Amino acid sequence: MAEKAEARASWALAETSTPDLVLKPFAQEETYKAKAYKALKRAIIDMDIYSSPEQAWLDERQLSEQLGVSRTPVREAILMLEQQGFVKSMPRRGIMVIKKTKREVIEMIQVWAALEGMAARLVSQSASDADIARLRLLFREFNSSHKPEDFLSEYSTANIRFHQTIIELTGSALLAEMTENLLLHVRGIRQITIGRDDRAARSIEDHLKIIEALEKRDTELAEKLARDHTLGLAAYVEEHSEGIFD
Repeated sequence: MAEKAEARASWALAETSTPDLVLKPFAQEETYKAKAYKALKRAIIDMDIYSSPEQAWLDERQLSEQLGVSRTPVREAILMLEQQGFVKSMPRRGIMVIKKTKREVIEMIQVWAALEGMAARLVSQSASDADIARLRLLFREFNSSHKPEDFLSEYSTANIRFHQTIIELTGSALLAEMTENLLLHVRGIRQITIGRDDRAARSIEDHLKIIEALEKRDTELAEKLARDHTLGLAAYVEEHSEGIFD
C-alpha cells in the first residue's frame, strides 16, 4: 500500500511540475547528407549556367572526392536537388544542371518580383537605419567617373548583392529560402542582360530610388519600385532573349 501511495504521489508531482519545465531538444549533429546537400546547392547557385551555350554537368565521383565524403550522401543530396528541380540524373552521362526555358525564367522573375516587393515593404517597416544604409554602401564606388556600364563585372556583383540584401534585411527565413531556389536562374539572367541596352545605368538609378524610398519609410513606394524594377527584367527577357535560350 505504501508503495502504491508513493507512486501516486510521484505521478501527481510529475503532472503538476512537468508543464512548468522549459525543455530544449538536444542539438543533432548535421548529417553528411545535409552537409553535401548544402554544399552542392550553394555551388550550383553560384554557377553561371546561362552565360555559356555548353551544358553544365556534375560528376558524382568527383563530387564525392571534393567534399571528402562517400558517394552515398552525395547521391542522396543529388536526389534532393533533383526533386527541387536543380539537376537531373542522366544514365551513363552524369548529373545535368537544369536550365529553364524562356517562359519558365520569366515566370520565376515575376515570382521574384512579388517576393522582393513584399521584402521592400517589410524592410521599410522594420529594418534599422543602419541596415538600410548598407544598401547605399553597395554602390558607393559607382559615380560619374566610375560608371556601372564601364565596370560591368563589379556592378553585376553589386547588383545581385543588392537584391539579396533586401531579402536578408526582412529577417524572414522563409523569404530567404523561397528566393534562394529562384536565385540560380534569376541571377544568371541578370548577369547576362545587365550589359545590354544601357541597362546598367538604368539599374543603378532604379536601385537608388528604392533606397531613397526605404530611407523615407515610404512603404507603398518602396514596394512598388522594387516590384516594378524586377518586372522590368521579365519584360526585357520577353522581348530580348537572343542567345540566352537558343
